[in-house]
Amino acid sequence: MKQGFFEILTNRGLTADVFEMVLAGDTSAITAPGQFVNILLDGLYLRRPISVCDYDENTLTLVYKVVGKGTEKMSALPAGTKLDILTGLGNGYDTSKSGDVPLLIGGGVGVPPLYHLAKVLLSEGKQPKVILGFNKASEIFYKEQFEALGVPVYIATADGSVGVKGFVTDALKVCGDYTYFYTCGPEPMLKALYNATEADGQCSFEERMGCGFGACMGCSCKTKYGNKRICKDGPVLEKGEIIW
Repeated sequence: MKQGFFEILTNRGLTADVFEMVLAGDTSAITAPGQFVNILLDGLYLRRPISVCDYDENTLTLVYKVVGKGTEKMSALPAGTKLDILTGLGNGYDTSKSGDVPLLIGGGVGVPPLYHLAKVLLSEGKQPKVILGFNKASEIFYKEQFEALGVPVYIATADGSVGVKGFVTDALKVCGDYTYFYTCGPEPMLKALYNATEADGQCSFEERMGCGFGACMGCSCKTKYGNKRICKDGPVLEKGEIIW
C-alpha cells in the first residue's frame, strides 16, 4: 500500500452514470490486475474504493458509476484537481492459473478491472475472450476498448437490445470453450456463474469497506478456509473457497 497525490488529467462520461477518470501519479504500488485504490474526498469521512481499470508507470485509469455522494462528487471534479489516493490495495487476479484460453466475465461496473487483466494475459501469450453484461444498449461501455486489444467480445443485455438476450450466463452458451474464468460484478451474478461454470476461476467481490486495508475488519466474509477480509485477502477469491 502506498499513499500519494494524483492529478486528474481527464474525467469524462461514458454513459449517463458511468465515468472514466485518468490521473497522473506514482502507480508503483499497483502490482496485479484486479487491485483497487481508495480515494479521499473533501467532506467525506471514509475513502471511496474504486477498482483499477488500467495503469502504466505514470497514469492511472479509473472507471466508476455514480451511485452515491462519493462518486457523485468524483464525477464533478475538473482536470487539474489533486486527490489523495491509497494505491496497491487488494490481492488482484492470479494469471498463472489461466490456461491458454481464459474467459473474462464482467457485469456492469465489474467490467473495468478486466481490461488491464486482458492486457496482461495477452502479454503472457494467452488468448482471452470477454463477456460483458449490461441491462440495455445505452449502458454499454468499454466494448470498443476490448475489441481494440484484439480479443473476442460477447455482449449480453437483459432486454436483448444488443448481443445475447439475457445475462452473462446466457452468453456462456455462445462463447465456446475456455480453460479458466475471471469475473467481477454484483454478487447475484457471481453466484450464478459459480453454478453455471464447470471450470475453475476467480471471482472479485464488491463490498462496503471502512478502511480498505484490513484494519477495521468491516468487510470480513466466511470462506472454506476461514474468515477473510475482502479488502486485504480479496477482493479476488478462488471459486473453490467461496461459501454462498
